[in-house]
Amino acid sequence: MHLGILTGGGDVPGLNPAIKTVVNLAAKRGWTVTGFRRGWAGPLHYDPKDPEGSERFLMRLTPENVYAIDRTGGTVLHTSRTQPSKVREKDLPPHLRGSVSFDGADNVDCTPHILSVFEALKIDVMIAIGGDDTLSYAARIHKEGVPTICLPKTMDNDVFGTEYCIGYSTCVTRSVELIDRLRTPVGSHERYLVVELFGRNCGQTALMAGYLASADRTLIAEVPFNLDNLTELLQRDRAANPSNYAVVVVSEGAQIAGEDVFESGDPDAYGHRKLGGIGQAVGEHLKQATGTGVMVQALAYLLRAGAPDAVDQLVPRNYATMAIRCIEDGKTGLMMAVQDGHYTTAPADISTRGERRVDVDSMYDAENYLPRIARLNGMPMFLR
Repeated sequence: MHLGILTGGGDVPGLNPAIKTVVNLAAKRGWTVTGFRRGWAGPLHYDPKDPEGSERFLMRLTPENVYAIDRTGGTVLHTSRTQPSKVREKDLPPHLRGSVSFDGADNVDCTPHILSVFEALKIDVMIAIGGDDTLSYAARIHKEGVPTICLPKTMDNDVFGTEYCIGYSTCVTRSVELIDRLRTPVGSHERYLVVELFGRNCGQTALMAGYLASADRTLIAEVPFNLDNLTELLQRDRAANPSNYAVVVVSEGAQIAGEDVFESGDPDAYGHRKLGGIGQAVGEHLKQATGTGVMVQALAYLLRAGAPDAVDQLVPRNYATMAIRCIEDGKTGLMMAVQDGHYTTAPADISTRGERRVDVDSMYDAENYLPRIARLNGMPMFLR
């Protein structure tokens, strides 16, 4: 058995433990594993007619060269946001230029090339680790005839079909640690603290970080907020704090009522523009409206940095173990998942069938911009 494996999208702590487990369990069965570097960019740039020149897009994985990778964050395979079904002309590999036609279109579908690469390398099963964009393409190639297994990964914990994605626990843990540390300077200077977190269209990371760090207010992507109302609430919070400061956590996808989401830059291969700037906008308004100093901190890549916590060691290893056992049993076209608090599998394309968002009625006070855990009985450990 020859397995392929790649990691796509943003890096998160926990990817390396998943890779290591796949490699070690495969080796015990006498299987080989080839890693594709830089997500879907790996097979896209691999030229079957020039295997020696294309070797830099592969990583032959063995128990020896993955021995210590689980001790660090990120991904030893590197990553990218490449979408092979929508490749722009400027991103087309040299070996494909002249063999595809755009016919006036903005992009071209290079899936036939991807399939030819897997055939040339004799990949029996492809394991894709990523968010819904990476996994949606994995589901696509499974339908095209490449047996595929998916492992969900994203700090936002927003892949539909699972209650847990690799990277989420470390992200929340790190967010709480950093928010608590920032209380020292903001309290010393008696200011407002605005902390912006990753989250895009799902506010679960901000919600849990705000809840666990006991932030005064938390703004999530699912509920637009009124700046004047927020300012009034934070003024009360600051006045009620013996140290005379207040903290608001803001999801990068949060919207001021009646305004657009803050985005910048050109869309990536999946059509996403870079989010960010809402924290600065909130901070500027607070300063102008109250005359009080404001500290604005976008935690951004600090949440991706460093080694995984215990949960993001545990879940990736378990997902990888499930994946190998599924392959051993001849089962593919599946995504590893947690549902109702239990490990299980779901169809590979489940991430394309819906959206995972904060259940506002159960988990959020939209009037006061606060986490609200309305019920716990019957809820999964990580809520939803």
